[in-house]
Amino acid sequence: MGARAAVAGASGYAGGEVLRLLAGHPEIEVVAATAHTQAGTPLGAVQPHLASLADLVLAPTEPAALAGADIVFLALPHGESAALAATLPPTVKIVDLGADHRLRDPADWARWYGGPHAGAWTYGLPELPGQRAAIAAASRVANTGCYAASVILALAPLIAAGLADPQDVVVVASSGTSGAGRGLKPHLLATEVMGDLSPYRVGAHQHVAEIKQASGARTLSMTPVLAPMPRGILATVTARPSSPGPAAELAAAAPDKRSTAATAHQRDALAAEVRACLRAAYAGEPFVRVLPEGAWPHTAATYGSNAALLQSTVDSDSGRILVVSAIDNLGKGAAGQAVQCANLMLGLPETAGLTANGVAP
Repeated sequence: MGARAAVAGASGYAGGEVLRLLAGHPEIEVVAATAHTQAGTPLGAVQPHLASLADLVLAPTEPAALAGADIVFLALPHGESAALAATLPPTVKIVDLGADHRLRDPADWARWYGGPHAGAWTYGLPELPGQRAAIAAASRVANTGCYAASVILALAPLIAAGLADPQDVVVVASSGTSGAGRGLKPHLLATEVMGDLSPYRVGAHQHVAEIKQASGARTLSMTPVLAPMPRGILATVTARPSSPGPAAELAAAAPDKRSTAATAHQRDALAAEVRACLRAAYAGEPFVRVLPEGAWPHTAATYGSNAALLQSTVDSDSGRILVVSAIDNLGKGAAGQAVQCANLMLGLPETAGLTANGVAP
């Protein structure tokens, strides 16, 4: 028998995706799933795609239903995980898919979420330098936000290498509707979403603090866009090249000078350096892939997977570094990432129960 797992918030999209992954996991057994209003209902009535777990009855979200597990996944609304986690024994390992334990600075928590700060846990992005070992040694892990995962993977290596200016980062990212959760909201109705793109929380998205904390960015402007698709995130991350050096000279050059052979050479050299940096950062990573030159990420290629796809270039007019990132917001942005962290925490192969292959069509 493998490790025993429980999922709190099993009636939601993220909780359901955790259960789907665990249902096919070779070393983890689902022993409990909880919900609030759906408690007492068979899981199959709430998540009909989970045929192998259909007879599991949802328990109330209380400590007694979770304390017997080896690892607990908390897929609860922001602000609800901390109180529940505090009631569980220290011997129970926890991965929190909510935001409660991501931010180190209480002032950041107060600004972006409000209420008391519950303290920071080990941050759950294994691909960051040193995080894989930290996660493996931890009993409490804070899973990344979905937008945050897509942007940090694109940006962190470039700031760490001194290629991207941490003071000048701009992000425009589109997300599928499942990122807003399963609750009934008029603006998420099919008739409202289909055929439409709409920005929201422009210049004030809560993942900004998390992205800055994990990537090293100092100033970041972010525009999230709701896209007419159920899942996926496509993030376009641009940054001014760091100074001093040819990269900065390129970005600072007057527009009429950027078309010269010299600046074209600088642009090509910077693009090659950026690409080499990303390739080196993720060499050997099972889930993060820098695509072949000329190929660009798209969300459908990540559906149902724990993959992150990256591509980079340098803008021919502005000279800014540009990286495009695609993930499944319920995969690498939530449940897949959580299972990846759980594998490390339990001493299992990191890729167990996960895949980098998407679903098509």
